[in-house]
Amino acid sequence: MRKILLPAMAALLVTGLIPGLAAASGGAAPGAPGAHPSWLPANKTGFGTAREKASNIWFTLQAGQLSEVYYPNLSTPSVRSMNFVVTDGKSFASVDSDARSQQVRRTSADGLIYEQTITDDQRRWRIHKTYVTDPARDSVLVSADFTSLTGKPYQLYAALDPDLANNGADDSSRTEGDALVSRDATTAAALAAKPAFTSTSNGFAGVSDGITQLKKSFELTPYSSAGSGNVIVTGQTAVDGVRSRHVELAIGMASGERAALDTARTSLRQRFDDVERAYDSGWRHYLDGVKDVPASIKTKKERDLYQASVLMLAASEDKTHPGAFIASPSMPWRFGNNDPEWSPSGTYHLVWPRDLYQIATGLLAAGDKAAANRSVDYMFGTQQLPDGHLPQNSDVDGTPYWTSIQLDETALPIVLAQQLGRTDAKTWAGVRKAAEFLLSYRADNGKASPYTQQERWEEQDGYSPSTIAAVIAGLVCAADLAKHNGAAADAQRYLAAADSFKAKLSTWTVTTNGPLSADPYFVRLTKDGNANAGTTYNLGNSSVTADQRAVTDAGFLELVRLGIYRADDPVIRNSIKVTDADIAFTTPTGQFWHRYTKDGYGEQADGSPWDYTFPAESRTTYGRLWPLLAGERGEYDLANGDRSTAARRLRDLGRVSSTGDTMPEQVWDENAPSGQTGFPAGTPTASATPLAWTHAQYLRLAWSVQSGAVIEQPRVVRCHFLGC
Repeated sequence: MRKILLPAMAALLVTGLIPGLAAASGGAAPGAPGAHPSWLPANKTGFGTAREKASNIWFTLQAGQLSEVYYPNLSTPSVRSMNFVVTDGKSFASVDSDARSQQVRRTSADGLIYEQTITDDQRRWRIHKTYVTDPARDSVLVSADFTSLTGKPYQLYAALDPDLANNGADDSSRTEGDALVSRDATTAAALAAKPAFTSTSNGFAGVSDGITQLKKSFELTPYSSAGSGNVIVTGQTAVDGVRSRHVELAIGMASGERAALDTARTSLRQRFDDVERAYDSGWRHYLDGVKDVPASIKTKKERDLYQASVLMLAASEDKTHPGAFIASPSMPWRFGNNDPEWSPSGTYHLVWPRDLYQIATGLLAAGDKAAANRSVDYMFGTQQLPDGHLPQNSDVDGTPYWTSIQLDETALPIVLAQQLGRTDAKTWAGVRKAAEFLLSYRADNGKASPYTQQERWEEQDGYSPSTIAAVIAGLVCAADLAKHNGAAADAQRYLAAADSFKAKLSTWTVTTNGPLSADPYFVRLTKDGNANAGTTYNLGNSSVTADQRAVTDAGFLELVRLGIYRADDPVIRNSIKVTDADIAFTTPTGQFWHRYTKDGYGEQADGSPWDYTFPAESRTTYGRLWPLLAGERGEYDLANGDRSTAARRLRDLGRVSSTGDTMPEQVWDENAPSGQTGFPAGTPTASATPLAWTHAQYLRLAWSVQSGAVIEQPRVVRCHFLGC
C-alpha cells in the first residue's frame, strides 16, 4: 500500500497542493517597524470592482502593478500594492513595476477586466496579469501567466504590502499553512495562491521584506511572522516560466484572519474563467440599462472611452452608502505620503458635493437616472449638516473631512434636485435648509453671502463668478421646488435674492480698469467685492502675490451654462478672449486651460511631486492643464451655437486618457519639466487619475454635442433670466 501512496504524495508535494507544506521556519522577522508607509502615485491606469454589492472591494493599477485596494468601503484603502519579483536565484532580481515595457488595457469595451503585460528590460521574462474581483465575496483575483524568454527556469514571487484600514504602520503578519495573513485591530487580509506557494516569508518594509531580501541576496529567508509595523508578505509561486507558467492569486479581505483566509481560498477553489465571466456579466447587465453610445462619439477608441467613463463613474459609488461617489481612488503627491497631517489618508477618495453633482449629471446624461437620484438622497440625507450647508468633503459615511465652506457645494445639490423633479417633502426639507443657509451665511470676516470662504478651487475666499453662478441658480431652483411645496413666500425670497446677486455681480467680479484688457472682463475673484480695486492676494501653492484684476479663470462660463447670462454677452465674450490669451495652451492633443493665472497646484519644475510646504512667491510648483475645462468650454460653444467646435473639444478631451481608459485631472503643459523628454504636452501628469469629474464632463459633453444644446442647463433658471 505504501508503494502506491508515496509516489502520489510526492506528486502533491511537487505541485504544492497540500496546505501547510510551505510553512515558514525562520522565526520572527527583524527590523520593526520598517520604513515609513506611503501610498503609490496617483496616476492610476486601471480601476475595477464587481457590480454586485456582495463584493465590497475595489482595486487600482499603477506602473505595471496592483496598487491600492479599497476595503470595506471607498474611503478606506487597505492594501498599498502587490508586486511580482523574478530571480534566477544567483545573479539578478527584478520587480515588475520597475520594467520599462508595461502595457495595460481593458479586455473589452463593456467591462472592467484589466490586463497588464510586463516585459523585463533585459528580455529575460514576461508576465501577463488579469485582474477581477469576485462578485460573491471580498477578494481580488489575479491570473498570471509567466514566461521565460531565455528558456531558463526562473523563480516568481508575489509580494503584498497591506496597509490595513488606511494605516500601514500598525499591521502584523504571519504564515498560515501555505498562505499569508496580515491584520490590525479591525481588518485582515490573506494572500493565497493556486498552485500553492512553495515558500513564504513575512518582513518589515525596506528591512526584511521579501523584495528587499531578493534584491540583496536573490534568496528568501522564510520568516514565519512580523510584529506590529509596516509589513510586507511574500510567497514563492510554483511556476518557473518554462515547465509551469500559470498561477492564480487571491487577496481576501475580512474583519478577522480566519474569515479573510476563507474568502481567499473560496475564491481560488473556483475556476478563474468562471469568476471572470460572472464579473464581466454584472457590468454588461448594468450597461444594458443605460443609453447606447451617442452618435457624437465617432471612433472605436472614443466609444471604448465613453463606456469606460460610464463604468468608472458607476464603480466610484460606495456599496454600503448608496449615492456616495468618490472623486478619485487616488492620493496625489504629498497627500500620499502618510505624514501625520494626512494619515489616515483622505484625498481624493472622499465625496465632494461639487464633484458628486458633476458625477450625477454625467450619469444622468448617460441614462442612469437612479444613480443621480441616489446622489440627491445622499447629499441631503447623509452629508447635509444641521445648519443646512454641505461639507467641503466627507468620508463615504458622511463624516466631514475638510471643513471649509464652499457655497457652490450647497447650491449645486439644489440644482440637481430640481432638475430631477424632486418635489417630495423630504427632499424639499433638505433643499429649504440649504437655501436658507445660502441666504444667511456670513463669513468669519463679516462678509455675507455670496461671499464664500472658498471658491471651487478650494484655495481662496472672496466673490467668485463660478460660486455666485451656482448660488443664483440654486436659489432659483429652490424657488421652483418651494412653489411645488406650497411655500410661495419662500419662493419669493429666494428669487429676490437671486435677482439681487445678479444685479451686483458686475460690481463684485467684472473689472473695467484691469491690466488684461481695455474692455470689461471677469476676474477669478475679488477679495473686497470691488473688481476695480487693485487689492492684492497671494495665490497659494508657492505662487505669487497679484493684483486681483490681473488674475483670470474661466469660472464665469458657469453663468452661461446655468442659464444666467447669454453666451453672446459682450463681457462674457471679452472674458473668453482674456482667458484664452492668459491661461490657454494648445498641445498636440488639443487646446486646454490652466485653472487660473499662475496656478501652482501641480508638479515642480523638474516633475517632482507637488507639496504645499514651499515658500510663497518661490514658484516651486506649477499647475498644469485641466482637460475637464475643455469640456466646460465645449458646453459654452454649444450655448453660443458653435456645435462643430464643441465636437472638436469632445474629440480632444477623449485624447487624454491612459491606455486603460482612465482620465486625469491634469496634463502636461507648455513647460515640460526642466526641458526633459518623456513629458509631452497634452499627456497625463501624475495628478489624480481617474478623476471622476473628467469622466463625467466627457459624458455630458458627448450628449450635449449629440443634442446640440447644453443638456444640464436648468430650464427654470434660463427662463427666469433669459426667457424661455
